[in-house]
Amino acid sequence: MNTAQPAATDTAARELNAPAIEIADLHKSFTVRGGKVRAVDGIDLTISSGEIVAFLGPNGAGKTTTLDMILGFTSPTSGRCLVYDGSPQEAVKHGRVSAVLQTGALLDDLSVRETVAMISSQHTNPLPVNEVLKRAGAMAFAGRKVSKCSGGEQQRLRFALALLPEPDLLILDEPTAGMDVNARRDFWAAMHAEAERGRTIVFATHYLEEAEQFADRIVVIADGKLLADGTTEEIRALGGLRTVSVVWSDDDGDPASVVDTLAGAESFRRDGQRVVFTGPDTDAIARHLLNHTQATDLLIVQVPLEEAFVDLTSQAAHSGGIK
Repeated sequence: MNTAQPAATDTAARELNAPAIEIADLHKSFTVRGGKVRAVDGIDLTISSGEIVAFLGPNGAGKTTTLDMILGFTSPTSGRCLVYDGSPQEAVKHGRVSAVLQTGALLDDLSVRETVAMISSQHTNPLPVNEVLKRAGAMAFAGRKVSKCSGGEQQRLRFALALLPEPDLLILDEPTAGMDVNARRDFWAAMHAEAERGRTIVFATHYLEEAEQFADRIVVIADGKLLADGTTEEIRALGGLRTVSVVWSDDDGDPASVVDTLAGAESFRRDGQRVVFTGPDTDAIARHLLNHTQATDLLIVQVPLEEAFVDLTSQAAHSGGIK
């Protein structure tokens, strides 16, 4: 008896188990006046289905270029970029990938609903127009002309358009740029709902609090290289700094004496009655404070994500990358 399965079944099984994104030794260079610019320089990265991953990095880090290759907008100079075990173009063609980008042409004279209906007609099996408007939080202004929508409302419209094919993977490039605080909060509430449906979400952002609050995993990119990849706590730890804060006693004099005495203490600052010491060897700082001062209420914490991010990218600028 022949027990071989049809090739289509094998393909479906491979796709089911395939990572959402698989990047290996990815490079992208652009020719400009005066030579070549390496926008992406040897990135290796695998993102599993269902993950929520934030890309962090300074301007010009290579985040957008990497996302453009994942979306099939541009091809790698060398290396491999697979989306669900196939080319990005195939994934987009079959509606498995959608994007919400910073910009994108919208027709000013159409209403929000008319825009969604028009794009819906280009898909084979789109979700109902009302459903995507509701899920994107755009029902309240669905009848408004695009030209009369705020920047945040236009981003909601782009989000609705991205949901039409019911994609497995959503790519967001600075999706809340230009939004006010309330608009950003509402946008991420809608994105939380999509994440709960099991969708894979990859987003680039300049707002570190968005990465900290929303992502399961953070990827730090600078100068075209991947500097760090881990949870928020792991990225903080890679920054190499923690703080020790205490209620300082005036009888101990100037807190600067601790910095002068200990190699593990790099700086200090006052925060009301507390003095906060920063350095890589917080254990040594804590022992010194407990044994040689009258300081009380000692607390050791990891530095905020923003400080760790600045420290990581600063190290990269000085050393050419972090291994």
